[in-house]
Amino acid sequence: MKLLFALLMVVAVLGDPTPASAAGRTPFQASCEDTIGKSVSSMTSTNEGYRVDNTYSFHGLSALKGNRTPGSYVLGLTRTESRVTIGVRGRMLTDPATGYECVAPRLDVRLHYPPIVVYVGREFKPGSCAYKEILAHEMRHRDIYLEFLPRAEKVVSDALARRFEGKPLYAPGGQVRNLLQREIDTGWMPFIKREMGKVEVLQAAIDTPQEYARLGKVCAGEVQSLIRPAKRIKNT
Repeated sequence: MKLLFALLMVVAVLGDPTPASAAGRTPFQASCEDTIGKSVSSMTSTNEGYRVDNTYSFHGLSALKGNRTPGSYVLGLTRTESRVTIGVRGRMLTDPATGYECVAPRLDVRLHYPPIVVYVGREFKPGSCAYKEILAHEMRHRDIYLEFLPRAEKVVSDALARRFEGKPLYAPGGQVRNLLQREIDTGWMPFIKREMGKVEVLQAAIDTPQEYARLGKVCAGEVQSLIRPAKRIKNT
């Protein structure tokens, strides 16, 4: 709700400076719309693939994860970081008669994942039954990240298209650039980061108590047989 309020406030300021003429546009509006081009937003989303890391013990992965149920252990972990960059450029005109400015902004928005890291505890030998089960679980997390990125791109792209509609923005002289930057900083950037953060809800749905219980019993108890000695060493 706060985001919507912030955007509407900026839209109200970045409105049309004068009533439309009988022809539908003021001379200044016609000049802006016909000479400086349309407002444009472009979207790109990229990921840099993934890598598997077997260097951490399950104790190390448990510490790396941080927030977890007391007494539980993390056998595998999938991590990445969502990054958002917004570049702004565009042409601007000033109307000497009214003192208003217009700008046709070009927003270049990039959503980016650096390499996704898939961790499997070093107690589990690559190729073993337990390793394959844990890796398969973590690959589900990896797939969620990769599938979510283009979906987030579409949501953001549609929202930008609705906001700007290809039209110039207007504001009193000397204010249009600052108002546009404020809209990006206080409206669009938080909105995009929240949209990107929705992937964590999908990730949490994979890590159910039932799934953890299943992993603890797979491979004829191989997982438990490997972590019990490490637990005893940790506790002594």
